[in-house]
Amino acid sequence: MAASTTLILSLEDFLKLPYLEDSPAWEYLDGVAVQKPMPKTRHSILQKRLLGEVDSNTTDYTALPELRCTFAGRSIVPDIAVVAWNRIPLNDIGEPEDDFREAPDWTIEILSPDQKVNRVIDNILHCLRNGSKLGWMLDPDDYSILVFAPQQEPEVMRGDRQLTMIPGVNLTLTAQQIFAWLQVNQFRQSQ
Repeated sequence: MAASTTLILSLEDFLKLPYLEDSPAWEYLDGVAVQKPMPKTRHSILQKRLLGEVDSNTTDYTALPELRCTFAGRSIVPDIAVVAWNRIPLNDIGEPEDDFREAPDWTIEILSPDQKVNRVIDNILHCLRNGSKLGWMLDPDDYSILVFAPQQEPEVMRGDRQLTMIPGVNLTLTAQQIFAWLQVNQFRQSQ
């Protein structure tokens, strides 16, 4: 179960917490620090494969695991934050700044068994209200992906329906293909 603090904190105080970078990640919303549940094996496999698929099908964006995104009064840590390379602030020597202070272009969450669905959806909607172009919530138990786009109704995607991508990511995927990654025997036999 996810942990949370009972004290009401300011965002600035939250960002100074000594345990903030402990795993699993801590997030901040409505004055409260909430720790995400620890990812399980299926979650990690889906996260790893999605990171690779997105990165290998675009030069405009990068897919980053567990990137803290602090913006519009919240500090969240999507399972995958897809961000345009030209939106990543650089320091004086051309390396990325450690703190990312914007919504990702595309936020991807993979539901964990102990995770609160409404909290995950709330974070995705917060991203969309603040500039994200796309949000996905993968449900490994239901083999479905809830797709969010700005000013559109969310859509539940199952089976072989092609998933929505952001422009600049040349990837064709379905929920069926994504959840097939969990069939590890097919990968073990091919090696």
